[in-house]
Amino acid sequence: MKLVLRCGLISPSMDKVDNAILQRALEREKRARKAAEQLLEKKSKELYDASLHLKESNGRLEAMLSKERGSHIDLSFANIIDPYVVMDMTTKVINMNASAKEFLGFDHEHEEVVLASMVHEDYHEYTTTSFKTLLDVGIIKNYNVKLYTRKKGEKFVNINASLIYDETGKPIAAQGVIRDITKEYEIKQLLEDQKKQQDIIVENSSLGIVLIVDDKIVKANSTFCDLLGYSEYELKKLSLDDVSIIEDVSLYEDILAETARGHTDKFALTRKFFKQDGTTLYGKTSVSTVRNDQGEIAYKVAMVEDITKDKLSEERLRASEERLSKLLGNLQNGILLEDEHRKIVLTNAKFCTLFGITSKPENMKGVDCQKSLDKFKNYFKEPEAMVARVNEILRRKELVLSDELELVDGRTFERDYIPLFIDDEYKGHLWSYTDVTLAKSYRRSLEAQKEKYSSIIANMNLGLAEIDNHGKILMVNNRYAEMIGKPISELIGADVISQMEVDAENAAIIAQQFQKRKQNRSDSYEVTINKSNGERRHWLISGAPNYDERGKVIGSIGVHLDITKQKLLELQTKDLVTELEASNKSLQEYAHIVSHDLKSPLRSVSALASWLYDDYKDRLDDSGRYNLKMMLEKVEGMDKLISGILKYSTVNSDALDNRDVDVNKVIQEITEIIFIPDHVKVVVQGTLPIILADKTKVHQLFQNFLSNAVVNIDKTEGLVTVGCKETPTHWQFMVRDNGVGIPKEYHQKIFQIFQSIGNNERSTGIGLSIVKKIIDRYEGDVWLESEVGEGTTFFFTIKKQ
Repeated sequence: MKLVLRCGLISPSMDKVDNAILQRALEREKRARKAAEQLLEKKSKELYDASLHLKESNGRLEAMLSKERGSHIDLSFANIIDPYVVMDMTTKVINMNASAKEFLGFDHEHEEVVLASMVHEDYHEYTTTSFKTLLDVGIIKNYNVKLYTRKKGEKFVNINASLIYDETGKPIAAQGVIRDITKEYEIKQLLEDQKKQQDIIVENSSLGIVLIVDDKIVKANSTFCDLLGYSEYELKKLSLDDVSIIEDVSLYEDILAETARGHTDKFALTRKFFKQDGTTLYGKTSVSTVRNDQGEIAYKVAMVEDITKDKLSEERLRASEERLSKLLGNLQNGILLEDEHRKIVLTNAKFCTLFGITSKPENMKGVDCQKSLDKFKNYFKEPEAMVARVNEILRRKELVLSDELELVDGRTFERDYIPLFIDDEYKGHLWSYTDVTLAKSYRRSLEAQKEKYSSIIANMNLGLAEIDNHGKILMVNNRYAEMIGKPISELIGADVISQMEVDAENAAIIAQQFQKRKQNRSDSYEVTINKSNGERRHWLISGAPNYDERGKVIGSIGVHLDITKQKLLELQTKDLVTELEASNKSLQEYAHIVSHDLKSPLRSVSALASWLYDDYKDRLDDSGRYNLKMMLEKVEGMDKLISGILKYSTVNSDALDNRDVDVNKVIQEITEIIFIPDHVKVVVQGTLPIILADKTKVHQLFQNFLSNAVVNIDKTEGLVTVGCKETPTHWQFMVRDNGVGIPKEYHQKIFQIFQSIGNNERSTGIGLSIVKKIIDRYEGDVWLESEVGEGTTFFFTIKKQ
């Protein structure tokens, strides 16, 4: 924002107005000072005349006082215009004229009047010193003091006084003339306050302000000094041309010539300034010339605004426009930009191709889209509905994404509508058309596959059951119903233990497992149940806690496998393992397919959002920029989630490539690739061992721990320590940080898939679950010690090979 001086306040304006206001303020101050000086000169003359008059009257007063103390003064003194007072050496009033009585509000003829009692307490010490001067010198001039008057309140006065002596030369009284200078004092105070205000405004202005006399800098405010990195003392040795240049020299020479002829006293241009550290900045420099009464240049005032960012923004805008032009030309989306009157501003070749338009995109500018809509509406299956939809969208002026359109030739388009607002004023809109005929066909195929896989899950050879915290059945699949020998409708809402018809021992096992789920623990166990027909079966149950959106345990999910045959026929174990491996492989293949199918559109969305942000971030408001950033973050988070799920699903299936791994080098590689804040240090205690393991898995382990540690440190000096100790059977590693710490209720939960702490949207909740699966493969264990606010230490072991 530009700032200018206006009556002691800072307000937004244009540079020309800035200089005019500053000049008028300076002229007002000069006139006020000149008036004050004339007033002071006039009053000084009056005081001088009064002093002479007092001296002439002193002889007569002395004679009168020696004859009778307190007698009336001569009528000539009574006629003095200013208040006139005679007092004894104790400051008691002996006589005063009518002006004094009126001004002070006291009458010595009816009451005792002591001048010392009227002096304001702030002036007591000064009055005492002045009275001593009067006694020593015999006269006092321009004694200024604040008095309490009876009728007029506090008044500033100027007093000129002299002593009256007796025949022996002893002072017996003093006489003086009192002049009311309250208004003069207030004017003087006002001028001083105005000067201070102007100094404050100048020093605190966001613009650099420079006073130039004879082309030399004589004054610079702190903003100008800060801009260039010079002190004011250093700048006073330089001229404006010493610290800057003008790129358009011919323009500057013309301006100087006009100024010299007196045709213009104000101008603005851009200068390139050289800072003391060798860098440069661009400043919009507004110069105002102030002339004296003879029309000669007295001084110049330059106001400098740093426009470096604006200049860089202009360059970036030009580059952005070029990129946009090339981007539109190569986009696979049909782009149509219309103004607020529905006239074409911009389109690209893809748009013309989609709608069979033979004209070149550049020839489409200015075409009326309202009229063209009537021409092209028959391209669509429901032309009137399409026209009504367009009119509704334009009426609402709200963002529309993926609006689907079906054409008579069998194609399907997706249309996006983006309204364009500048300073809350509607300036047109952007249409984006995409041919999604193939994508729609693919989606239909994907939905069919989804239904197929859902059917597989519903009818797979594993019984699936969801149980609440009270042991009530919420959901089962067909296989579970077959395994228990009852229809699904009868099982829903029933108590799971009672439906299994188990004995006391197996009921206790199941109840104990339910308690583990409430404690965030997963487990696998075997039970023996009785089917509804009395047949005894052996089940292997794998149970895990089930959470709501807040991370609270709301029950459990169990996968049930009938292992009766395995129990009875151990020889069939190999076939069962083969069957389970095939099932897992199908699930992994499904995960790969879903990962690939989901990531492809995600990458497209991410690229488009990135381009939009890069090209339009300077045009969009804060809400627009925020929405684009949120879109990018959500896409990035989805990509991480998909990758994490894929990694999680393949951790146990990957073959281990065990070889000697130097953990020291692993730590060094990780610290070079992950983001480590400047205030955080990673330190290795001692020398880490060389272990026999899969280097990729070891890298995954430490990268997860270190990445979590370095970004969760709130201390000004962060420290992450890596250490290791050897046990007879395992290597025990430690990663310690001094970060925010982890509440105890999360110590087990964080190692479960999709579980993370707090509301960190960037966390997928998969990293530590992968870590646990890797450690499990090496027959190790993982745990942590943590205090909130103190830090966290993760421990994990890897069995020696």
